[in-house]
Amino acid sequence: MAKQDITCDDIIKELKTGQYRPIYYLMGEEPYYIDLISDYITDNVLNETEKEFNLTVVYGADVDVATIINAAKRYPMMSEHQVVVVKEAQNIRNMEELSYYLQKPLLSTILVICHKHGVLDRRKKLAAEIEKSGILFESKKVKDTQLPAFITSYMKRKGVDLEPKATSMLADFVGTDLSRLTGELEKLIITLPKGQTRVTPEQIEHNIGISKDYNNFELRSAIVEKDVLKANRIIKYFEENPKTNPIQMTLSLLFGFFSNLMLAYYAPEKSEQGIAAFLGLKSPWQSREYLNAMRRYNGVKTMQIIGEIRYADAKSKGVGNSSLNDGALLRELVFKILH
Repeated sequence: MAKQDITCDDIIKELKTGQYRPIYYLMGEEPYYIDLISDYITDNVLNETEKEFNLTVVYGADVDVATIINAAKRYPMMSEHQVVVVKEAQNIRNMEELSYYLQKPLLSTILVICHKHGVLDRRKKLAAEIEKSGILFESKKVKDTQLPAFITSYMKRKGVDLEPKATSMLADFVGTDLSRLTGELEKLIITLPKGQTRVTPEQIEHNIGISKDYNNFELRSAIVEKDVLKANRIIKYFEENPKTNPIQMTLSLLFGFFSNLMLAYYAPEKSEQGIAAFLGLKSPWQSREYLNAMRRYNGVKTMQIIGEIRYADAKSKGVGNSSLNDGALLRELVFKILH
């Protein structure tokens, strides 16, 4: 495996065996994995007594590269290692200067650089120096299609199972903010009745505040099935509860679904497994909805629908729209999709 392809799980697995690198440069658009790795190092490399003298946490806005190098060059006190964590490293200028330290890093120091909402230029000398002596990890944003697999995997590690509908409700409602999503998952685990290890849509409704009957998952399902009555009932509910069902979230999810549907027409194999593999879906059950939609919407109609969603999105932001509220806009859009 090439170093740039290393995953969060790979890093945690290596750390658990007691193999430590002189530097971990954690960068990217998804803060969740950056925090997960840096927190693991902070919590597990040193015991509580060792932390008093050998754990240094600094913030990018308060330090420069020289300060970081000086901290990294210190020797540990009464411990095999010292840990230096630099949070919000995206605020540091001239990070390139760190490459001088990395030509001969102190092996007793574990330097953790947390660079969020951006990446290091891999063509620069610093990237090469990091990869030579440590870990250069890019934390990429999770795609909407990967969310159900993330939820299932996270809960499985906690010994909890979810019904597919419960998984989709959560994915649609929370979206790709993994820190918020894991917070909601932990809330669900805590509220599970004693002895129960399976999360149902009813529990999602009760504990997260998403209606099990009136949500984006059910609206998408009604559109796929061309169930006009059900779709309009859900839109009416959304209109009456705009805070929990903002139109932007609904339009984004519909756009994602029909964009994927357009791609599904190009899948070499039009089966559950074939479409799942082509769209990068981890679970074949996710592809059933696409197969159902392909029976009801042809490629030309799908392209028209994508155009209508874009148009509705512009209108929801006030472009060419002086009178329609969000409920009326959504009703108009769904009418155009279904007819």
